[in-house]
Amino acid sequence: MAEDQTEEKAWKSSFTEGGKTYAASLFWQPLLNEDNPLPEVKEAAENILEGADLYVVRKGKSPQFGLAASTQGFARGVPSAAVALVSSLGNVTSFLGVFKVDSGWWYICFRNDVILSDGDTLFVNEKDAKDQFISMLAVPDWDILFAPEEWGIDETRNDDLGELLSKGLQVKLDKISGSNDTIMLGVIIVGFAIILWFAYSSLKSMFFTPPKAPVIAPVEQIETPAYIPPEPKPWEKIYNPVDVMKKCYEATTKVVQLLAPGWRLEGVTCTPESGLVTSWRRELGRMTWMEQALRTSGVEFSSRVISKDGSTFMVSLPIGEISTLNSPPEYTTEELTNIINDLNQTLGTNITMTEKSWVSPRGTSYNIMGFSVSSNNDPLNWIELLMKFSGLTINTVKYDINSSTWQYEGEIYEL
Repeated sequence: MAEDQTEEKAWKSSFTEGGKTYAASLFWQPLLNEDNPLPEVKEAAENILEGADLYVVRKGKSPQFGLAASTQGFARGVPSAAVALVSSLGNVTSFLGVFKVDSGWWYICFRNDVILSDGDTLFVNEKDAKDQFISMLAVPDWDILFAPEEWGIDETRNDDLGELLSKGLQVKLDKISGSNDTIMLGVIIVGFAIILWFAYSSLKSMFFTPPKAPVIAPVEQIETPAYIPPEPKPWEKIYNPVDVMKKCYEATTKVVQLLAPGWRLEGVTCTPESGLVTSWRRELGRMTWMEQALRTSGVEFSSRVISKDGSTFMVSLPIGEISTLNSPPEYTTEELTNIINDLNQTLGTNITMTEKSWVSPRGTSYNIMGFSVSSNNDPLNWIELLMKFSGLTINTVKYDINSSTWQYEGEIYEL
């Protein structure tokens, strides 16, 4: 591969460790049929990673295959570094690491028995590798963390990579179109033998045996592999945040008007899945007073529960159907951080941010910006501001009647 091409895309296809060359930067996908992987491999090469002509299979609890293109420097017969390291670590189900190698910094992310689709990358630049590592470090519950010693990151190990790789399975890249050459040759030979046998049988039947009625053999039905549709993006069907804010506000205004002497309304919590949930607690007075207030309110509750001591009334209230929409992300992590910080400085708010990550069932990782904000402004005043963000979901709306404070919690998908 030309050096200028490598620098342009900021990654490389192989490194040498312990005197052996390993392939890295493969594109990983889940494998449904590890006994016959080629149909899935070929479909992915045609529809997902165009130009891919090499592949490798990782067997185990969650089988996968990795794709690569020889035009990008990959070569047939080179073992996969990711497969070697994963198999070397045995029963470890989640690990994150960066290893300094001869041609760059190899980033590897193995989560819940799956190599993430972008979790096998040989970065040219140290900053790219470190940024990727730090972004995933926010995800909790890693079994092992690997990082260069000079980074000085707590709770990370700096094991000898060559020793780890040598202990693992050496599964080599193979050609997608040529991986069954031996089988095809056998098929051709058998087919040729069948033709010769058929010709011999035909001549024999014509000259040495009386004609017989033809026997019609049943046509064998060849089962074609099931079509696997592309994995939907998580933001293609999310709850409409405008609906969530409006309906939570409407439901909250209904319950805050329900008052009974000696009874205090506690916190209100509203979510698009569960609707509104709240409770009243007795300070003085009688249980029947609160019971009558609820009965004559005209509000339809989905459930009502009275505590055994008769001092707490807990209710849930449906908020109606919430529409969904397709809202793809528009901003990177850095852009979102800058925009929200500017809003905090402009409006005097304190929108807190939390970096999150979600891994799909097929192993695709998505970066998410979690946010939370408390305000005396009701949801109707926040709708216009929050709707500036595409890929946004509102998970929870809370209201504290004692301080007249609203709290909004949600997430924003990132590019």
